[in-house]
Amino acid sequence: MRLAIAAFFLGVALFAQTPLTQLPYTPSLDIPSMDKSVQPCENFYLYSCGNWIKANPIPADQARWDVYSKLTNDNQLFLWGLLEQAGKTDTTRTPNQQKIGDLFHACMDEGAVEKAGARPIQGTLDKIAALKSVAELPAFLAAEQQTLYASSMFFNFGSNQDFSDSSSIIAFADAGGLGLPDRDYYTKTDAKSEELRQKYVAHMEKMFQLLGDSASDAAAHAKAVLKMETALAGASLTRVEQRDPYKLFHKMSRSELQALTPTFRWDTYFTALQMPPTRLINVTQPAFYREFEVQLKTAPLEDIKTYLRWHVIHAKARFLSSAFVAADFDFFSKTLRGVPQMQPRWKRCVSLVDHNLGEAMGQVFVEKTFTADTKARTVAMTKEIESAMQKEIEGLPWMSAATKKQALLKLHGVTNKIGYPDKWRDYSAVEIKRGDFLGDIERAVEFESRRDIGKIGKPVDRTEWQMSPPTVNAYYDPQMNDINFPAGVLQPPLFDPKMDDAPNYGNTGATIGHELTHGFDDEGRQFDAKGNLHDWWTKKDAEEFQKRADCVSDEYSGFTIVDDIKINGKLTMGEDVADLGGTLLAYIAWKAADKGKSLKPMDGFTPDQRFFIGMAQWACGSERPENLRVSAVTNPHSPNEFRINGVVSNMPEFQSAFACKAGQPMVREKSCKIW
Repeated sequence: MRLAIAAFFLGVALFAQTPLTQLPYTPSLDIPSMDKSVQPCENFYLYSCGNWIKANPIPADQARWDVYSKLTNDNQLFLWGLLEQAGKTDTTRTPNQQKIGDLFHACMDEGAVEKAGARPIQGTLDKIAALKSVAELPAFLAAEQQTLYASSMFFNFGSNQDFSDSSSIIAFADAGGLGLPDRDYYTKTDAKSEELRQKYVAHMEKMFQLLGDSASDAAAHAKAVLKMETALAGASLTRVEQRDPYKLFHKMSRSELQALTPTFRWDTYFTALQMPPTRLINVTQPAFYREFEVQLKTAPLEDIKTYLRWHVIHAKARFLSSAFVAADFDFFSKTLRGVPQMQPRWKRCVSLVDHNLGEAMGQVFVEKTFTADTKARTVAMTKEIESAMQKEIEGLPWMSAATKKQALLKLHGVTNKIGYPDKWRDYSAVEIKRGDFLGDIERAVEFESRRDIGKIGKPVDRTEWQMSPPTVNAYYDPQMNDINFPAGVLQPPLFDPKMDDAPNYGNTGATIGHELTHGFDDEGRQFDAKGNLHDWWTKKDAEEFQKRADCVSDEYSGFTIVDDIKINGKLTMGEDVADLGGTLLAYIAWKAADKGKSLKPMDGFTPDQRFFIGMAQWACGSERPENLRVSAVTNPHSPNEFRINGVVSNMPEFQSAFACKAGQPMVREKSCKIW
């Protein structure tokens, strides 16, 4: 993916407060965004983006602000208008318009939400209080996990493609149950990590007090939660370890899973979950479940109930009255990410509808914004880039004929999904009521949870998408072996139908190449053409690949993110490899697409220079120091500056375009190249 998906409160700016009736236009190569006082061979990112950064300070409600964020903001403003129209009950509405309009209305009815206070979660809290033993936990979790928004109690359970047979869906039991963004927040011992843990405890104390606990009880409860979460974190894999799919593949029978956690009755859990009959479960992190068993056996029941209370309020605080919303924002956005101001309510509500009823809203968005011409041009560009990759694979001097054969099979097996799904999701089973905000959210989340669980034992539906059409993002799925480009990311200034090929191939083309390259990065290369986890590389070829990937990892590990924190090149390796390979593929494809054309300089730039400036300007932006610290631990993408400078400093094509010389910062002495 180009960007990590934003959290609920980490959306976009406050400066525009009026719904849009059409999307604004910004060209994919914007001369005023450049800072020509910077030499391109010294810092190409600032040369391409310096004035954009100066003209676009981070809004008060943002952790970061860049071209992707701004386009997301424009899309949200447009969706705001669509949702207000869909919320009008005095007009004829389709079933989808009723659902998205009424959910938006329920979210925007702040008076009703304020009046309800914490009452909407009282029933769940009463169920927790009534638990008399750990034996009652499986049935409780099966019911309550399905209504949690972007959170989990103890573990995550759902469905996924079988790593060894991508045509079938099996059950997956994954780690989870942490309130902080990553297990490293619990395990690191530096002063900053210690300080954040103390602030996390203080935040939990405040939330418990909002539920009515005394100050002393709240303090004791927060410490009990931190102790339990710390134990679970210590048994969880690191983000780098999770990049190895073999470390996440441990198929077990029901009896083997039961033996792993004897205290937790899985049959009871599965029955309450209404899970289809299944023999096998992939337990992604067995060590985590062993620790889960330890907690069930040794932790006092009251501490377990306290942990459950915390995760209910943590998951649902943003849907309650303002005291809960503000406390949640103060820690998770202001403290952790440095965001000084909360998003306006309309923006949070648009994000919420998109998250829960994304394809219902997406149909309306696509109708209004995505043309057949844009789709056709994107499809043609994708085919050119796939042809470029075929030629690169065929000509690789370090890859054997046997591995090349399998690589080409995989490349030719990639499915391209452009704009929107061929088959839209059916939300008819989701009940949305105008006056029941949290109930609407819980029913929508439960619908998605049941839809996910219901896939177990069934063939894979290869038409499915993991992103809604308005999303400004893209992704590659190694098990589906497909690349996915929602309509939201195929808008100016990322894809610009008014522009010539050079900046479009530099921008959207490099993104297509990026996602395609993910099929052959350190993680994706371990899956074959059918999406099965299968080692199709010869030993020597795998070593040659790793040597080249390590070159990239070592380079990026030398870049400083903020203060003394450097990029974790092992964590960002896949994205960095995809950035480098994707840009090269887009360049080759552009040259092939425009072969024989007489390309002239425009605006004082040669066609090659326009390609690279277009490539850089997707990344124009900046990020708060606090968010950079979070990203250093959790984000597999490098900060934007390094995603541009790290790429071009390895490309002779760039150095030729701008006449860069040895010794300048944008010319690496020993460049990295895989494809």
